Amino acid sequence: MSNVSQPRLTDMGYLRDLLERHGFHFSKKLGQNFLVNPSVCPRMAEACGAAPDTGVLEIGPGVGVLTRELALRAGKVVSIELDDRLPPVLAETLAGQDNVTFIWGDCMKLDLPALLKEQFGDRPVAVCANLPYYITSPIIMMLLESRLPVENITVMVQKEAAQRLCATPGTREAGAVTLAVQYYAEAETLFSVSRGSFLPAPNVDSAVIRLTRRKTPPCDVKNEAVLFRLIRAGFNQRRKTLLNSLTGAGYTKERLTAAFGAAGMTPTARAEQLTLPDWAALANALCEE
Repeated sequence: MSNVSQPRLTDMGYLRDLLERHGFHFSKKLGQNFLVNPSVCPRMAEACGAAPDTGVLEIGPGVGVLTRELALRAGKVVSIELDDRLPPVLAETLAGQDNVTFIWGDCMKLDLPALLKEQFGDRPVAVCANLPYYITSPIIMMLLESRLPVENITVMVQKEAAQRLCATPGTREAGAVTLAVQYYAEAETLFSVSRGSFLPAPNVDSAVIRLTRRKTPPCDVKNEAVLFRLIRAGFNQRRKTLLNSLTGAGYTKERLTAAFGAAGMTPTARAEQLTLPDWAALANALCEE
């Protein structure tokens, strides 16, 4: 890889001139807020474990601030970008960084397992990205549900989303996505990032989280589809008792009452009170009927 002298991408004057020269305007539709805080990207690159024998998958490189930090540490970086206005910008900002490959397209529509195998082979891989706020949860769930062979997913997200994704199941802060993340990974918040760290500055602060992929789920579940259907129904009407909210998953109150009894649970509980093993026990009881 090359470590040639390159412009300081966190220099606001250079960045504004760069974007003006390429006629680039930020897209609200794509949720574009480019990182310009010089201390954040090195910390993210270190946190994901980027090293000479590893690969990193990045989603949404922006102008390449994080991409460069990853490239300086990892053996190979593959970066997926949807915005077809950015190729000439990235060609300039990452000139000489020969261990970076760009894939132009929508990460939600790509065959990521095939992409990882083609680009990285047997090399250990991590995901590291500054995710657009508007599509944070769908991207994270897609990465987890695909069961990609990655070591961890280290991403920048809105601070409120970080609190929800990393909440402890069974607490008020937890939601359906919390339980889903907990099933596939161990989640932790690494550090906060102020809104002034971006261009343009968003109206909210951010946080970097790391999801370390579990080799096996933390509880035995007979049917994952049933488990997640129950969790979604429960949190869709989280103020109701589970006996009432779970009828939205297509079960009668009689069947639910029997399942609660078999699982040793009370039907008057609410979704936020249940841990992941509680949900698994209820799903398994319904599968046994």
